[in-house]
Amino acid sequence: MRRLSLRARLLLLTAGLLLTGLTLIGTLVSDQLERFQLERLDSQLHSMTELISLAAGPPPAASPTVRPDLVDPALELFGTPYVVYLDAGGAVAGGLHSSRVDGAALPPLDALRTVPADGTAVDLDAADGSQRWRAVARPAVRWGGRVVTAAPLAEADATIAQLRTSSVVTGAALLVVLTAAGWFALGRGLRPLRRIEHTAAAIAGGDLTRRVPVLAGPGTELGHLAASLNTMLGQLEGAFAGRAASEARMRAFVSDVSHELRTPLFGIKGSAELYRMGALTRPSDVDETMRRIDREATRLTALTEDLLLLAQLDEAPEEQLDRAPMDLRTLAVDARHDLRALDPARVVSLTGPGGSGPPGPAPVDADEARLRQVVTNLVGNAAAHTPPGTPVRIGVGTADGRAVLEVADEGPGMTSGQASRAFNRFYRADRSRTRRAGADAGLGLAIARSLARAHGGDVELETAVGAGACFRLALPLSDQD
Repeated sequence: MRRLSLRARLLLLTAGLLLTGLTLIGTLVSDQLERFQLERLDSQLHSMTELISLAAGPPPAASPTVRPDLVDPALELFGTPYVVYLDAGGAVAGGLHSSRVDGAALPPLDALRTVPADGTAVDLDAADGSQRWRAVARPAVRWGGRVVTAAPLAEADATIAQLRTSSVVTGAALLVVLTAAGWFALGRGLRPLRRIEHTAAAIAGGDLTRRVPVLAGPGTELGHLAASLNTMLGQLEGAFAGRAASEARMRAFVSDVSHELRTPLFGIKGSAELYRMGALTRPSDVDETMRRIDREATRLTALTEDLLLLAQLDEAPEEQLDRAPMDLRTLAVDARHDLRALDPARVVSLTGPGGSGPPGPAPVDADEARLRQVVTNLVGNAAAHTPPGTPVRIGVGTADGRAVLEVADEGPGMTSGQASRAFNRFYRADRSRTRRAGADAGLGLAIARSLARAHGGDVELETAVGAGACFRLALPLSDQD
């Protein structure tokens, strides 16, 4: 049974139920018809027996063959082709039967004597076994004896047999027709499931964009199934896409880390090789080589610390913070001094958010050391990627219910593609923004955004080619005044 298809199993189940139903209906109808036939025949026998039992005088002759043209219609009128008179001792005192009934087909006399005289109808077999008879007996009222009337069941049995044969033939034909119709109906009804199967096969083959077609109303079982499957497929596609993107980012990250680590390591190794080979003959050469090794080691240490910080922020950002009430104006003023120290020729202005008005209060509950790292990265980005002397504006205050600190420059700006990747790790917009010697490995903005998001805020970027760039640190306002 398990090897059969769902269509075949449903059809077998339906055909079995249909066959059971037809059998029960046929049996019930034939039983009811047989009961009706017997009740009708018993009623006729009772009427005839009651009538004869009231008759006076001696019983008729034992062989009443006289005037069969009168006897036969009378017996058939009451539906009783056979009448027998028994005396008080049970002997046959006389009898009548239709001339159309063969004597050998009559029930035997011994069987007639066993018919109870209380009017209970019983079945008797013919003497030659050719048919069955129904018999009823009553005591005679005016003479001592009994009257037994009997009628053949051949007609009733033939009617029942014909009905059962018709039921079997009709039921078989109906079963065949309905089975064939059910086969096609089930095939049409299961067609949506086959389409779902084809869709699942395509998805299993790697086409995660496929979806189960909506083949029925949303309130039907197929509608619910299609909706659930499409939801699951969407989640699976998103999960696979996320995993693929994560793997791509991981490969790019590993590649970038390898490249960034290889440069200082090669510098250290090359300097050490020169010293080992004796190429550094003068003390000044040795001192310069040591300074180069120290510089590359410092760069390598900073890169390692940045990578470790990013990993910690990815794993448990809140645990890296030591929050306390503070105001972003302190960081803005320090950032202004830092920029002037880096490039005294720059014009650095301190304004409110968006460049309008004076700087305003921006109270936050944050880790001051971490936010200084964010602002330092933003200021260093403006100093490293804009030409010397480019004006920079630092804005601080509240905007849209958030504490805001902006670092806006009037440099060359970035394209939309570069802006979308500006916060990616190890990304540098070298094509449109000047990269100075000693610039970082492209982790500054990534660290700034990670630290801002660890505080519940973000670092936003507004830029356009030729219109400069504005990096905006936005944090939730502190609940304290």
